[in-house]
Amino acid sequence: MGPLRIGTRASALALAQTRLVANMLADGGRGRPEIVRLTTSGDRTGGQAGDKSRWVDAIEDALLADEIDLAVHSAKDLPGELAEGLELLGAPPRAGVEDVLCGASELDALAPGARVGTSSIRRTAQLRAARTDLEVVAIGGNVDTRLRHLAEGELDAIVIARAGLQRLEREHEIGAVLDPARFVPAPGQGALALEARAEDERVREAVATILDADTSACLQAERALARALDASCHTPLGAHAQAAGCGCFGLRAWVGLPDGSAWVADELLGGFYDPCELGARMAERMSAAGARELLTEAARHPPFRHESHVSASAQKSTGMGDV
Repeated sequence: MGPLRIGTRASALALAQTRLVANMLADGGRGRPEIVRLTTSGDRTGGQAGDKSRWVDAIEDALLADEIDLAVHSAKDLPGELAEGLELLGAPPRAGVEDVLCGASELDALAPGARVGTSSIRRTAQLRAARTDLEVVAIGGNVDTRLRHLAEGELDAIVIARAGLQRLEREHEIGAVLDPARFVPAPGQGALALEARAEDERVREAVATILDADTSACLQAERALARALDASCHTPLGAHAQAAGCGCFGLRAWVGLPDGSAWVADELLGGFYDPCELGARMAERMSAAGARELLTEAARHPPFRHESHVSASAQKSTGMGDV
């Protein structure tokens, strides 16, 4: 048998994440995996339309065609339902789950009317819920692109995922870490999802030693909540699970309108033995509190005013992932 073939997108962040997994496998005595770079439909279109599947379609096709053995995804980019014949094996230890602010030492330090860039509907809703006086600006592109537009003065600050900066060794760019209890991260944020063909025992055995039980269970709970609420990458949903001791873990959820005028938040404890049940139970509680109505209303209105965007060149994306 040859080395494991790991499929990934070719962005700097995707490659950094994949090399991390490849190094973990090599350190475990499994040999040096081969990294196969693939181009998804999201890469070809700049990610300007479509659902999460656009970031994984070519990679899943390669798995099904036996052109690669393992896929490494940013977990928050992975659709709720995988392609038939594929399986989520779990996740290695999670990186920082929080959102961070670059360009200012704290959110309250920004002047009224400050321009804050983000590509995320969830972050847009949470920023506006926290500071109604900010101008939240649509900005796409990879980490380098976003930081460059900040450095060039087009924006006063940006909000980005801590994990992406960690994996690119750019944590020095962080001005403030946002409280995840208030700015509840996206489902899967900071985690890497390892996907393979169902019943491929060789791959399952190879990755077993690098999986983290806590991270994998938390990821299952967050994904179960997102599935139950029919969430997509266009949904202002936050979901963050973490170990709470004594064999339990807590799940925090947040749903709000893009203009920040209304939101629902909840917290719930459950057991590691059935993380999907915890996610489904949280979805029921959130629905009873009006989350589905908020999501329906959110879908009717664009998150950004037409004039609130950066230049077209900044909208071109060469990779999303944990950004």
